[in-house]
Amino acid sequence: MNTKAILPAVETRREWIRNSLKELVLQESPSEDINAVNAASAIVERLARGMRGRVRRNKQKKFGDVVELRFGPARSGRKPILLLGHMDTVWPIGTLKEMPWREEKGKFFGPGVLDMKAGVVMALAAVSTLKELKLDRPVTLLLNSEEEVGSPVSRVITERLAQESAAVFVLEPAQGLAYKTARKGVGNYNVQVTGVGAHAGVDFEKGHSAILELAKQIQTISGFVNFARQLTVNCGVIGGGTRSNVVASEAHTEVDVRISKARDEAYIQKLFDGLRVSDPHCKLTITGGINRPPMERKAGTIALFKQARRLAAELGFDLAEAATGGGSDGNFTAALGVPTLDGMGAVGEGAHAAHESVVIEHLVPRTALLAAMIASVD
Repeated sequence: MNTKAILPAVETRREWIRNSLKELVLQESPSEDINAVNAASAIVERLARGMRGRVRRNKQKKFGDVVELRFGPARSGRKPILLLGHMDTVWPIGTLKEMPWREEKGKFFGPGVLDMKAGVVMALAAVSTLKELKLDRPVTLLLNSEEEVGSPVSRVITERLAQESAAVFVLEPAQGLAYKTARKGVGNYNVQVTGVGAHAGVDFEKGHSAILELAKQIQTISGFVNFARQLTVNCGVIGGGTRSNVVASEAHTEVDVRISKARDEAYIQKLFDGLRVSDPHCKLTITGGINRPPMERKAGTIALFKQARRLAAELGFDLAEAATGGGSDGNFTAALGVPTLDGMGAVGEGAHAAHESVVIEHLVPRTALLAAMIASVD
């Protein structure tokens, strides 16, 4: 494979990348808006059909459809590469009024431009380039509709396709300039305390405050943090009570958990299972758990990264690797033992923030690297 031939072929698609990305960003697609997410997917479908892609929509009711786009020969001795993308964003409809699409200071701005509509457009450009150079091979581009809310319906599809694939490339943004070779697992727990309500002035002694009990539980839960194990626990949302003159009968907290090793799932579950009320008149209810296993830095991923670093050097730039505390759909595929490399999308900053943006100068070389990786992995 002539790696250097890929770069000028991608360069000819520079304007196409810009225009396609603009169209996709202008179609807002928050996770909770089924029609909006489906409309964004339809744009990608149209572009894919222009490349002779084969489309399969997995219809959903609560979320947008999960879309499989297949490229390359329908029959081949090579397993497909699975490209993971998602069409949903964290931004509600109307965000464009405050965060309009714009190009300035060498960047593209707009809601979802980095996370992760640029990655999806890069995937299409990479596949198109390989087709032109007659380097195409079976590729599946999966467009999930609810990644930002935990992938509750797409996970089973992602895992099924991963097990049929030679490797998984995740189109999430790069970590700075680096590809991601490890991610923490993510968990969510809801801790609910039921107390005994009472008038705070007339019957104070008859009340048993759920808020007081919850405060004690939060203190205990916060002690689960273990930096030596790279395990963090954050009580990020609390609520409860009705009025200041009422002893609270209910209180709750939502807890975010991050683990770096799969074995720590049982460890943290045991800690939550061991929570006990200090006030016997209060009741404790705990739900939730780890919903994304960690993506650990294992042999398959290391081999993919070494290949990517070698190809990047042939394309004229250095490539580093990084670990992150955030989760992606790549967590699911890595946990199955399928070689997975993440952060193969755009370079930028401000994902989930008002200054979300993509650095334009990196789009072409990063797309060329993605194309080279698709072509080279057996």
